[in-house]
Amino acid sequence: MCGIFAYLNYGVDRERRYILQVLFNGLRRLEYRGYDSAGISIDDSVSDRKTPQSSSTCPPPPLVFRQEGNIESLVKSVYQATINLNLEESFSVHAGIAHTRWATHGEPAQRNSHPQTSGNGNEFLVVHNGVITNYEVLKETLVRHGFTFESETDTEVIAKLAKFVFDKANEEGDQTVTFSQVVLEVMRHLEGAYALIFKSWRYPSELIACKRGSPLLLGVKELNEDGSNRSAFHNAKFVSENGNPKELFLASDANALVEHTKKVLVIEDGEVLHLKDGGLSILKFENDKGRGGGALSRPASVQRALSFLEMEVEQINKGHYEHYMQKEIHEQPESLITTMRGRLLRGGSSKAKSVILGGLKDHLKTIRRSRRIVFIGCGTSYNAALAARPILEELSGIPVTMEIASDLLDRQGPIYREDTAVFVSQSGETADTLLALEYALENGALCVGITNTVGSAIARNTHCGVHINAGAEIGVASTKAYTSQIVVMVMLALAIGGDAISSEARRDAIIEGLFDLPNKVREVLKLDMEMKDLAKSLIDEQSLLVFGRGYNYATALEGALKVKEVALMHSEGILAGEMKHGPLALVDENLPIFVIAARDACFSKQQSVIQQLHARKGRLIVMCSKGDAAAVYPGLSCRAIEVPQVEDCLQPVVNIIPLQLLAYHLTVLRGYNVDQPRNLAKSVTTQ
Repeated sequence: MCGIFAYLNYGVDRERRYILQVLFNGLRRLEYRGYDSAGISIDDSVSDRKTPQSSSTCPPPPLVFRQEGNIESLVKSVYQATINLNLEESFSVHAGIAHTRWATHGEPAQRNSHPQTSGNGNEFLVVHNGVITNYEVLKETLVRHGFTFESETDTEVIAKLAKFVFDKANEEGDQTVTFSQVVLEVMRHLEGAYALIFKSWRYPSELIACKRGSPLLLGVKELNEDGSNRSAFHNAKFVSENGNPKELFLASDANALVEHTKKVLVIEDGEVLHLKDGGLSILKFENDKGRGGGALSRPASVQRALSFLEMEVEQINKGHYEHYMQKEIHEQPESLITTMRGRLLRGGSSKAKSVILGGLKDHLKTIRRSRRIVFIGCGTSYNAALAARPILEELSGIPVTMEIASDLLDRQGPIYREDTAVFVSQSGETADTLLALEYALENGALCVGITNTVGSAIARNTHCGVHINAGAEIGVASTKAYTSQIVVMVMLALAIGGDAISSEARRDAIIEGLFDLPNKVREVLKLDMEMKDLAKSLIDEQSLLVFGRGYNYATALEGALKVKEVALMHSEGILAGEMKHGPLALVDENLPIFVIAARDACFSKQQSVIQQLHARKGRLIVMCSKGDAAAVYPGLSCRAIEVPQVEDCLQPVVNIIPLQLLAYHLTVLRGYNVDQPRNLAKSVTTQ
């Protein structure tokens, strides 16, 4: 969803040109999340940095630049507007904020872009990711107090509410109200999910960050007096002495921080970070709705330690690839190796093959005693869980049910204390999945997280879990995270069923298959040019049907979703067993139909499906096991895509890759943006 970035330099001279470059590059690192407009705010000229409470000299209002369209449009407009500004002007202390917006309230337009302002003079500015559900009530109240609104956003309410709180405190004689007190009071009135950064000329060179339900991180780069980077990690503690030169960064994603620093603080829900005088204070928001009026509260501070990002800048660069999606498709042999590293044991003459999932070892007995296992996810993560469901049922003997997170919440589906609820999310911040997690925790279920993001909300709030370790995924359409999720859930099935002697041979075969899986993926990636050629034959089509069953019903759903997401072509994944219950009416000689028919327990049934589609002159594309095209389907006028055969529960990992390649090439040939599909965001942090 929306991207937030902020940069504060303290005690180190930075030119305005440099500050703008940092802010713009921060936004570029976040643009993969999806956006339709962008904006920044920087300080005007150097002036007295004392607060108005201690001096009659007020700093000039900050400059605000907002633009509909892409980041480069914003960059162009800013440099055009700064013709009369000195780009070489140096600031020893400066706080800038930036934002990419994905429209939820109000159309994409300059007036709806962020930062949103409290009014003329930009007294309070705010950037926001999330949705304020009670903004209409707050807006009505503020209008009655004389405020006028220029945008259709829920965010403008926040900025104007901050001014209202500040003015009211001063009217009541509190001339020393702090920035954090103002924000804490604003938070008391907000309902919904948000990550916020506040900037105000009332509090020069200070920033406030807070969150509830949307991701936000702080990055810390400590500097020597000459501005060079300090190498010491200082025992992972934040160095808060005033006067210590440093650069501070706030972002909604670690991708925007890693090129500057690896020392980060993952901000928790309800925390308010106050950056002032080179120091950091953390306050914990307590929503005391029953308190009376009077002076604004001064809550106690919280002590937190910094963590270290396990990420390299190279992971967020394209390298020699043209697009992130292309890079991530071809990274899958390596990402699968990383996912499995240290978790698979081949055993020896006296040891059995086994799986070690450190994050689950203390909870395996509880999971084995569960009445059922409930997979909960959205989109691609749901499809990955669906692909793993058969093997989990087979090895564990426990009933496994599937839930789309939003649907579970809509109908308040039953979750019991005897259940194990498994939450699957690439980002670990998916709004519907997080709400479903809260619901499951309230109902007493054991909650397991499967995410790609260390320190994410799902990773922090579940009882236990597994990180998929697929590496940074920038393309909006998930590729390597999907295959790593399947592999993690297959390993989960092996771990849960690890004490059953009757299935030992089956488990050993799967583990051997896992060891060899990266090689099979390398082999199937050689189909790249063949899938590009297929894409050329489909470039003018309007629809595509994908039939699968058994393990590969999920492959049909995910393959169709990839084509739909990036190529903007109608595509539908269909359970082949349902073919005669409606979909068969669509079959003619023009509609392309992709049938997944690798050798597994459903192979003979898929042969029958192919014969029936062929009898109705269907325009078939068949994915089959290597060697089957000529041997099994002689005489059929269909295009065959041959893939390596692996263990049936791992076949979805191999089979999805040709469909990922097809979606990629189809998108590029059609001239669409493959990394930032229309209307879509990477991390869906609003409902």
